[in-house]
Amino acid sequence: MIWISDDMRSLKFKWSLTLVVTSLVGIILVGLIATQINASEYQRFRNEEIEAAIAQSASEYYEEFQTWEGLDNQLFETAFRQFRGNDRPQRAPFAIANNEGIIVKPSGNYHIGDHAIIPDIDNGIPIQVDNTQVGTLMITVPMGFDESELKFLQRTNNALLLGAGGAVVVAVLLGILLSRQFLRPLAELTTAIESVKLGKFDQRVPVRTQDELGELALAFNQMGEELQRANKLRRQMTADIAHDLRTPLTVISGYLEGLRDGSLQPTQTRFDTLFQEAQLLKRLIEDLRTLSLADAGELKLVYQTIAPRDLLEQVIASFTPLADAQSITLNLEMIEPLPLIDIDRDRMVQVLGNLISNSLRFTPQDGKITLSATLSDDNIMLVVKDTGSGIAPEYLDNIFARFYRASESRYQSDSESGLGLAIAKSIVTAHGGHISAESKLGAGTTIIIWIPIKRRNLD
Repeated sequence: MIWISDDMRSLKFKWSLTLVVTSLVGIILVGLIATQINASEYQRFRNEEIEAAIAQSASEYYEEFQTWEGLDNQLFETAFRQFRGNDRPQRAPFAIANNEGIIVKPSGNYHIGDHAIIPDIDNGIPIQVDNTQVGTLMITVPMGFDESELKFLQRTNNALLLGAGGAVVVAVLLGILLSRQFLRPLAELTTAIESVKLGKFDQRVPVRTQDELGELALAFNQMGEELQRANKLRRQMTADIAHDLRTPLTVISGYLEGLRDGSLQPTQTRFDTLFQEAQLLKRLIEDLRTLSLADAGELKLVYQTIAPRDLLEQVIASFTPLADAQSITLNLEMIEPLPLIDIDRDRMVQVLGNLISNSLRFTPQDGKITLSATLSDDNIMLVVKDTGSGIAPEYLDNIFARFYRASESRYQSDSESGLGLAIAKSIVTAHGGHISAESKLGAGTTIIIWIPIKRRNLD
């Protein structure tokens, strides 16, 4: 079993190793290609230089004698050795053919008087005198490198290898420096996450770049803000639940204690009070159960297809007596026709009932509550608008939170659990819809619900 240290598992080690390996592979490939190109280009340059010199000697010979007869091979051997070194006993690997393709200077497999093959002539070097071709110089044997040339190539290749080694060292150093810079945001993020695990939701990380790491840091900061906000609401909700449970239980236990020890006489009024407090407890528990089912995705919806007008008329009929008692007008505004919608009728009546109950509590006498329904793209938009006291902007974003209270006086009620808007949001979300609020102090509040329409209802 191979032992691997924690450092070798780290992203920093993997990042540095990746840079080193890729650098090595790239440098090795570049080195191999460079040495091959260096050797081939040197050979091409050397060959062209030799060929040009031999062709020049042949041109001068023909210009002097005006014939290839009596061509002195030693002339070319001497010119060839000037380039290759006198210590190398290699014969000049060149043959010369006249304009008829007859070999006049032998080399390789060609002898004097042989006919040169056309490919060799086509690949040969023209020999010209006064811009007139008088023959063709052909390479018959590949020219190798002599000792001095091999030493030159070796020194050049060593220089390339030395440069490659230096490049590897630079790549390693840069890899270490870049890995530290690159992984610094991740290290900061890891430290912040460890703090969040310990419950420190106020942790934030600096956004140092505008790339994916910067987006990750920004997303973490936004998540931290949401966690901090959710934690604050959770604490508030826990305190509010304890308060809302304690109040009716205190009343009930006080009455029962007095009735048990005889300090209080049983009367209809006291029994009514006990019943009301018990009902309040029951509603609070039912509301909490509804929210828990919605959170778990187990809130059962019994869908049925109904017209938006029927839904709103049912809610208005239920609340009209209460609105009349408070001298508040309930209006219905509809633009017909609207598509049918598939919803859980009872649950949506519960949602709209919660919204109207809130409006009735905060709308003064002679005020007005208007219910309307319109078509918005692929949704039916249900609107509950009142002319009540309104909600301050700083509280508006949190009104759908559980037990959230912008002020104790606004939301305190003997008959409400404080979960109505949170339940409304959960039910609307379970329908695949969305709910939002608009409000202005002294001008009233508008709650808007978007309920999606199935495609078959749009046809």
